Amino acid sequence: MYKKRSYETERLYLRILKPGSAREVLNYYKRNYNFLKEWEPKRPRNFYTLTYQKNQLRFEYNLFKKGTHVRFWIFKKEDNKLIGNVGISNIVMGNFKSCYMSYKLDKYEINKGYMTEAVKKVVEIMFNEYNLHRIEVNIVPRNKRSLKVVQKLNFEEEGYSKRYLEINGKWEDHVHFAIYNDD
Repeated sequence: MYKKRSYETERLYLRILKPGSAREVLNYYKRNYNFLKEWEPKRPRNFYTLTYQKNQLRFEYNLFKKGTHVRFWIFKKEDNKLIGNVGISNIVMGNFKSCYMSYKLDKYEINKGYMTEAVKKVVEIMFNEYNLHRIEVNIVPRNKRSLKVVQKLNFEEEGYSKRYLEINGKWEDHVHFAIYNDD
């Protein structure tokens, strides 16, 4: 459905990856294991294997072709290093035209504005190319850095859900934010 696989911002490339990029993805997850586990679900034992990452990239690429999911992998222009991703899931069209967004960044690249830059571009892509009306983000309240990203980009706070998602083996409360394409 949607064929464009690469975008750029001032300092970043945003790419939709195929299974051939599994080693880069695996290296990203391995070097960020301790940093990310506080914010993510418990991973299956084989998550940190090349086979798992190849299969995951293949699965996600097929969903991208169907138009229901997109993961934009973030690369720094200066050295072409993979530093994170912005995931768009549960894309629903019809009269809903909405999706969920998640994002994660390399522990060595936080507080440099990269995530704000990437999320801003992904919002633009989802509104202008995918014709969505609404993008929702759910954030654990203690994740101050993620909260700062959506606040800088003028996402609206919509509410609070107790025990919303299981994160690292524990049901965590989340704050809901959304941004709208009212044009």
